[in-house]
Amino acid sequence: MSVAGLRKQFYKASQMMSEKVGGAEGTKLDEDFKDLEKKADVTSKAISDVLCKTAEYLQPNPASRARLTMVNTMSKMRGQVKSPGYPQAEGLLGECMLKYGRDMGEDTNFGGALVEMGEAMKRLAEVKDSLDIDVKQNFIDPFQTIVDKDLKDIQHHLKKLEGRRLDYDYKKKRQGKIPDEELKLAAEKFEESKEVAETSMQNLLDTDVEQVSQLTALVESQLQFHRQSVEVLEELAKSMRERVNKAQSQPRQKRMPASRPSFDCLEPEDSNGGWSPSAAPSSSPSTGEAYPVYLYKASRSSSPKNTNFLKVYSLSGHPKCRFVSSSEQIWKNFALHNLLPNGSSAVNGCRQNESPNS
Repeated sequence: MSVAGLRKQFYKASQMMSEKVGGAEGTKLDEDFKDLEKKADVTSKAISDVLCKTAEYLQPNPASRARLTMVNTMSKMRGQVKSPGYPQAEGLLGECMLKYGRDMGEDTNFGGALVEMGEAMKRLAEVKDSLDIDVKQNFIDPFQTIVDKDLKDIQHHLKKLEGRRLDYDYKKKRQGKIPDEELKLAAEKFEESKEVAETSMQNLLDTDVEQVSQLTALVESQLQFHRQSVEVLEELAKSMRERVNKAQSQPRQKRMPASRPSFDCLEPEDSNGGWSPSAAPSSSPSTGEAYPVYLYKASRSSSPKNTNFLKVYSLSGHPKCRFVSSSEQIWKNFALHNLLPNGSSAVNGCRQNESPNS
């Protein structure tokens, strides 16, 4: 930087300190300029914030936005023109449904429905990709041009205007100590910067027609996206209703539970209680076949009724146990529950207090 440049920077810093600390008043701009500056500032903030929120609308996930920004930066550094798009949530959901639907099998009701819905979600992801492309071309790129060019130009001209104002006020305060030509030149530069800044801000405000057109393009892109999404979802909903009706109309296959095995325990004659096994024919009410019913006599005791039952039930661990059918077990249970307190049984016409061997 030249000596004249250093001197000018010193003048600006000195004037700024006088205004901030000493309370010195600088040159006031007219009200029209202040009003124009205020409108341009609001417009600049609106464009910048709308661009930021539009990116969030297209991809709500901040991690995905950050990753995509990094990938786009690397693509530009490598000279790649085409950059990848956002990872659409609809596409990720569709891939998940397709994977598990195919694992289950498309011939199953649930698996086929998952595959069909997964394909529909992939179509929705493609529709969302089209929305991203349309919004970027017709809305984001034009607004980004305003941010990168027009708004930067306005900020540059306002900053230059402020610097020249400080230089002019410093020289005006030292009037008589500096040449009049230098003061006049500072005043002319200040007015020139003021006009340039005013023109740049006015140009921004005059482009409201183009800005409204870009907003209209954003609305049209969204409308097209929702129309295509409705078509995909209506087709999917119709197919799902048909699947439900078809599944409800088909009879369900009934699975008969397998009969549970039970044990028949045979007690030897010399066991405690003195019972010997005897078979009494019994007719099954379900099949009409005769099944043997084994009756056991427990030893007499002074214990309650359930003692006889417990003694009979304890024979289930005998090594001579054999499997019997469920129908036979019904008759055996009937025999056990009809044991009398004195140790005799009354089953299939047996008289009370009569031994089974008689």
